[in-house]
Amino acid sequence: MRAKRSLGQNFLVDPNAQRRIVESLEAGPDDEVVEIGPGHGALTQHLVGAVKRLVLVELDNDLAPALARKYADREDVVVVHADVLETNIAALVDDALRARVVGNIPYNITTPILFHLLDMDPRPERIVVMIQREVADRILAQPGGKEYGALTVAIRAVADVERVLHVKRGAFRPAPDVDSSVIRIRPWKENDRWMDAAGEHDLRELTRAAFGWRRKQLGTILRNAKGYELTTEELAQVLNESGLAPEQRPETVPPETFVALASALRRIGRPHSQ
Repeated sequence: MRAKRSLGQNFLVDPNAQRRIVESLEAGPDDEVVEIGPGHGALTQHLVGAVKRLVLVELDNDLAPALARKYADREDVVVVHADVLETNIAALVDDALRARVVGNIPYNITTPILFHLLDMDPRPERIVVMIQREVADRILAQPGGKEYGALTVAIRAVADVERVLHVKRGAFRPAPDVDSSVIRIRPWKENDRWMDAAGEHDLRELTRAAFGWRRKQLGTILRNAKGYELTTEELAQVLNESGLAPEQRPETVPPETFVALASALRRIGRPHSQ
């Protein structure tokens, strides 16, 4: 079957990369695994029989039935023909808190899928995904660099992230126009979380506003950004509580300080409801 550009399909054909991705998931015979976009089964073939239960979520109208036929005689493999962004992943497994998620995900919807997974309740034990290398660089960026931004803060404020390996474009058929990276995300458990769900929503709103004014100072942003519009007194209060100076710029603020700022803003009713 040919790759469908409309679905952002690039099939991983490098067997060494396939094995390393599955190994990085560290899934054993007692684990449930959800694979996003299994395609022709490049990763699936290494997981079948190695884990307790494997759930394959495939949108393609040709590939999903083909996978269902291939694994029809296996009770430990379930094929779900659906759009992952419209699927309650937690409901597909017995214990979502211990579940592991893996996938070579489409570049054009990388960010929505990552947030969809991190919005699971509870969050999975581990997420291993192949994404565009440039996006991985942004997620792993340190404060002060040009790649550091809203995506960095939103993910690193709720999980530990590491790069597992780089994958050259030649490892795919058809070959994409960019290189890829595999990252491993370990979402923090309930007792380790800095914020509740509402706080995380406020943090994302704040970072979108802040990095939308990237070259502006925080004082200017918080006085003028829609939904914030702080008075001089309010600005002084939240910056003092967060340990920030009004002349600082968003790209210099580490994730934990953004969390402190979002919490201080929430205490004074910001952002306003849109």
